Amino acid sequence: MPEAFEPPPRTWLNKFQDAFEGVYLGTAGQSSFIVHGLAFLVVLLLGVTLQIEAWQWTVVLLVSGLVVSLELVNSAIESLARAVTDEYHPCIDQALKIASAAVLIAALVSVFVGLIVFVPPLWKLVG
Repeated sequence: MPEAFEPPPRTWLNKFQDAFEGVYLGTAGQSSFIVHGLAFLVVLLLGVTLQIEAWQWTVVLLVSGLVVSLELVNSAIESLARAVTDEYHPCIDQALKIASAAVLIAALVSVFVGLIVFVPPLWKLVG
């Protein structure tokens, strides 16, 4: 029987380095992150320009972080699926679609939050 893998002890610095490398690996070459990044930049600029309140910043940052986090999880599942097999498998296909759906739902919720937060002050500027 093979011996169980025992990872070496890791420092907090190692853990943070791995996490930052994970952000890079999860975002590099992913076109969806360009869209999410541009949307987040627009949200930041709107928030600063419209001087939204602290609670509004909190909600906007929470939903934005949720979208990016789920996109990273989606990328991780895609990477794992490629490592398991390069052939079509219905369970892997289903898992990939479910992960994509999680990102879609979070993105839609963030759009609704953005409308709730940004439409009233924009309406005041126009009217």
